[in-house]
Amino acid sequence: MRTYRRAPVDFVRGEGPLLWDADGKEYLDFLTGISVCSLGHCHPAVVAAVQEQAGRLMHVSNLFYTEPMARLAERLAESSLGGRVFFSNSGTEAVECAIKVARKHAHMRGIAAPEIVSFEGDFHGRTYGALAATPGMAANEALGPMLPGFRSVPRDDAAALRAAVGESTAAVLIEPIQGEAGVYPISDEALLAAREACEESGALLILDEIQAGLGRTGSLWAFEQTPVRPDAIVTAKALGGGMPIGACIAGPAAAEVLEPGDHGSTFAGGPVATAAALAVLDVLDDPALLRRVRELGAELRAGLEALDGVRETRGRGLMVGVGLEDGIDAAAVGADLLERGLVVNVPEPGSLRLLPPLLVESSHIERSIGLIGDSLLGLSRA
Repeated sequence: MRTYRRAPVDFVRGEGPLLWDADGKEYLDFLTGISVCSLGHCHPAVVAAVQEQAGRLMHVSNLFYTEPMARLAERLAESSLGGRVFFSNSGTEAVECAIKVARKHAHMRGIAAPEIVSFEGDFHGRTYGALAATPGMAANEALGPMLPGFRSVPRDDAAALRAAVGESTAAVLIEPIQGEAGVYPISDEALLAAREACEESGALLILDEIQAGLGRTGSLWAFEQTPVRPDAIVTAKALGGGMPIGACIAGPAAAEVLEPGDHGSTFAGGPVATAAALAVLDVLDDPALLRRVRELGAELRAGLEALDGVRETRGRGLMVGVGLEDGIDAAAVGADLLERGLVVNVPEPGSLRLLPPLLVESSHIERSIGLIGDSLLGLSRA
């Protein structure tokens, strides 16, 4: 079905930060499958883990234990909030689990019609619960009626968020850095307002780290660079290094909410995907690597801000939004960059989104800045 506006490129091979199309043309990938291939393409450790596990055991269902699943759940919990983990196949499914946790937790507190509050600009997924929590997409009447019990407030508006949270609130579900909107970090003030409002009302604070987590910002979890600790986080994308896997990590306040029969998934937490995720964490959970991500992010943003045509940069680590000067067609820049061999994304009019591999080198950063500068200069002369 024609649900994507695909660029006219057929990629056939990837290695590290590079891609090649069917004609043999090389590209520098600064999108990484929208923050999925954060270790670059076909990282040897991930490939080896997948090959070894696929040759040993691929699937047995969640009616039984497997070692990779148990080890990954333990590792995710211990590295973040403690508590328990529900595995899914994607980020939107991890959000669905978090919504179930929040609603049941609210019902346990005697709330008959629980509400979930999000920021405008948030993106949480495309299944109906996650869609209802995604204000911009929930407004599409052709997909309605939407699941009830969701409300939104203006992005980063601490006062509006405080006012929206009350006795019926089950959870505040927000991205600490809005990715699909164009890379907009939420302020410490707004995050603290969310934490305090949740504590006052008994609601859960759930952070969507599907794009911002797992080293992307220069810490293993994005919340570690904020003044708040959530009650649950959802993750996916980079977790599998290219394999489909997500997780809802519930801290102590929500870890025991779901019981047998409340939720499930046929394929989620399978041996191959969890083995891949363990290999990813072996690489990502490294203080030196995470420090380097912060350094390279600063290098990238400084170089971009020096270019004519760039109005601002936003983000943390190697999650970078580039605001272009008024009158510059970001879509035209993105298409031109693809022709020049640089893969980026245009999340909104006037902005580029850069999500390079976390193992990128300074030479790749310099190359990307040069290509973006050449594109902006070339289009300004056209």
